[in-house]
Amino acid sequence: MKNTIAERIFDFLKNFPPFDVLEKDQLYKIASNVKVTYLEKGNFIFKQEENPHENFYIVKDGAIGLYRTMGEDQILVDICDEGDIFGLRPLIQNDHYLMSAKANEESLLYAISVEILKEIIKTNDKATKFITASFVSNIKTPYVNKANSHLFANVDSLEKNNAFTEVQTAQFSKNPITCLKTSTIKDAALIMSSKRVGSILIVEDNKPIGIITDKDLRLKIATGLISIEEKVTAIMSSPVITFPKKITIAEAQIAMIKHQITHLCITENGTSNSVLIGILSEHDIVVLHGNNPSVLIKEIKRAKNVNSLKYIREKASSLLKGYIEQRIPIVFISKIISEITDAITIKSIELSLKEMKTSPPAKFSWLALGSQGRKEQLLITDQDNALVFEDVTDEIYKSTQEYFMNLSKKITEKLHIIGYEYCPAEMMASNSKWCLSLSEWKHQFNTWITKPSEKSIMLSTIFFDYNLVYGEKELVKKMSKSIFKSIKSYEIFLNFLGRNALVNPPPLGFFRQFLVENDGEHKDQFDLKSRALMPLIDAARLLILSHNIKNKNNTIDRYRKLAKIEPQNKELYLSCIDAFKILLRYKTEQGIKHNDSGRFVDLNLLNKSEKLKLKGCFKPIKDIQELLNIRYNLAQMM
Repeated sequence: MKNTIAERIFDFLKNFPPFDVLEKDQLYKIASNVKVTYLEKGNFIFKQEENPHENFYIVKDGAIGLYRTMGEDQILVDICDEGDIFGLRPLIQNDHYLMSAKANEESLLYAISVEILKEIIKTNDKATKFITASFVSNIKTPYVNKANSHLFANVDSLEKNNAFTEVQTAQFSKNPITCLKTSTIKDAALIMSSKRVGSILIVEDNKPIGIITDKDLRLKIATGLISIEEKVTAIMSSPVITFPKKITIAEAQIAMIKHQITHLCITENGTSNSVLIGILSEHDIVVLHGNNPSVLIKEIKRAKNVNSLKYIREKASSLLKGYIEQRIPIVFISKIISEITDAITIKSIELSLKEMKTSPPAKFSWLALGSQGRKEQLLITDQDNALVFEDVTDEIYKSTQEYFMNLSKKITEKLHIIGYEYCPAEMMASNSKWCLSLSEWKHQFNTWITKPSEKSIMLSTIFFDYNLVYGEKELVKKMSKSIFKSIKSYEIFLNFLGRNALVNPPPLGFFRQFLVENDGEHKDQFDLKSRALMPLIDAARLLILSHNIKNKNNTIDRYRKLAKIEPQNKELYLSCIDAFKILLRYKTEQGIKHNDSGRFVDLNLLNKSEKLKLKGCFKPIKDIQELLNIRYNLAQMM
């Protein structure tokens, strides 16, 4: 006879981690032993310092508040809603409860035996990893009172523990050139010459027993040490090193280095006693390693035209995808992709300069703005750039600007062909507004700072993140010095920047629901950029400017610097870094998956685990906005 209640519980649990990775019989065993608990609003499930129950809990309906008692105060740490698990850590660690759990509204809970779960996860690695990473590390309290917790330890540990190895399967030649051991060296050399290959495998019963390479012919035959009429066995290297067809690039590289060889034999089962199916050469590895960043940079420097740069940029996109799949730390990925983007931009400038009829009439600098300026541009986005040239006399100003405008048009056109779309708002150096002399740029920034308006503040958030890509450093230094001088003389500008940083409220409404777009093309979708990333970016910019810190454009670098100069807020700033890393990675993953900017997320396509990851990033956003609100008295300006 069917257990209807157990089946209903089964159908509910299967939609939430870690139950979604359990085998059907494992999950049904849990569902059959669940105790259903009803709680009225205000009732406690357990209290802080209480000994752990035999069960942990998952919310079926309602909302459970988690509170930390500090003196006489009860501080709300988080709210658990449908599908959230709580009360598990003390059972795993045999410890008392660190928080109290109280029903914030009528709630229905499923109480699950931890002993049954422990028994099951012993044979389920995915469930074990989820439990260990997500619950033992207490992801819902990223930095409360320096608790022993880490924001999304599962993501963090993946990044920290990752070895920088190439895990892709190597592509080998499936038509190896062979001869028999009865063949002469001359026969083998003629085959190699006719097939235009640098090696030949000696086989017996279709199994590899040796190899001869060009090097063997040069050192042993051309020198006269051995007659060319001898059998191939006289000079072949044996035994050969064999691998199965699933060999990775990393394994191939290590094997070649270890054995000081340039070729590997690929056989059916990976041993020399099975049929030969292919050969992998050192040259093949070099070709496969074309997506190696250092190789790509070299290719960029050797590129002769824009089509070559476009091809290299496409390979960089493949490199990005591989890094994301390998869980390489996002900071490392950002640096690599930024270096490639800068190298492509520099080469585009150099190619464009060669196309100009004359040399530049004045010194100049090409600036990357926005995400590229912050070195946070991972996916291909539209262009944001500007050009500053040294001051010239009034007589030649017009012709000088025209020269740099023409140069900028050539550069932006090349970047467009490569894949970087034109900026819809024309915030590019090809626009006369953003191709100015040093004095004009100083005046422009001073106007934005001393006469703040909605438009000028918006422009400031873009142009204040400039980064020198090509040209004269001194021009940029003078421009930066002027900007900080203007800010010092009109510090209320920082308050206006602060108000702009609070335009988007925290991404969750009272910890519970994602704030989504109300209308338009992306109705009911979550704006990952505006609601999550930009508040962190804007806050870091404002705070670093307030400390008069120059040459810190990257958001993570800014928070690291802030953590040093404001030790009282160190935990918050470090949590902002953690949140930013996770959000940037997630945006990149979404962009790769959907072949777009990754900005808008359809929440209906996210599983519970993904929603938990995002929610865990939102508390630092709320708290950094509260810090800005208090520091700059922003409540009075709203």
